[in-house]
Amino acid sequence: MKEIHDYQSDIASIRSVMERSVKFLSLSGLSGVLAGIYALVGASSVYYLIYYPYSPFGFRFYYVNEQAIVVKLMLIAATVLILSVVTAFVMSQRKAKRMGTSIWNKTSKELLLQLCIPLATGGLLILILVSRGYFGIVAPACLIFYGLALINASAFTVREIRYLGFSEILIGLIAALLPGYGLIFWALGFGVLHIVYGSVMHYRYDS
Repeated sequence: MKEIHDYQSDIASIRSVMERSVKFLSLSGLSGVLAGIYALVGASSVYYLIYYPYSPFGFRFYYVNEQAIVVKLMLIAATVLILSVVTAFVMSQRKAKRMGTSIWNKTSKELLLQLCIPLATGGLLILILVSRGYFGIVAPACLIFYGLALINASAFTVREIRYLGFSEILIGLIAALLPGYGLIFWALGFGVLHIVYGSVMHYRYDS
């Protein structure tokens, strides 16, 4: 029985090493939670900037058409993005150090490439939409291209990333069907979903 147990232990160790060589497992669940919190704070700032004191159900009756407001919205979005990326990098680096692995390897490079292609494409499209004044499509486009990026990169990390990607696309499509409520769906996709996903990731892989 002892030999069988040793064989099973060896097989588990080999499987773990192989999985680490082909998948990026240093993603931090807590960084997902924090990214969701950043997004909710950003969405709240946008709400007070544009819509306050009207209720969320009155969003569709108000439109963003002033250049000064658009600039502020882009600054808020950029701040949320930068904070999320920096937090993910720092916390993933710490996790990788605990695991005795490097955060920058062949797998992480491939994951980053597969993530950036849809994100860069979506980002350029969104800039074109903003320059043409199509503000109502921006939130759905953000969610859909982000979801596509996650699905594209999911082959190189944990499977939960794929489910998050499909969820983001679904919310983006619903947002496209309900123009005028983009901020609500943006907060739901980038805020609530990230908090739920990050909590699940932390429970399964970090604790």
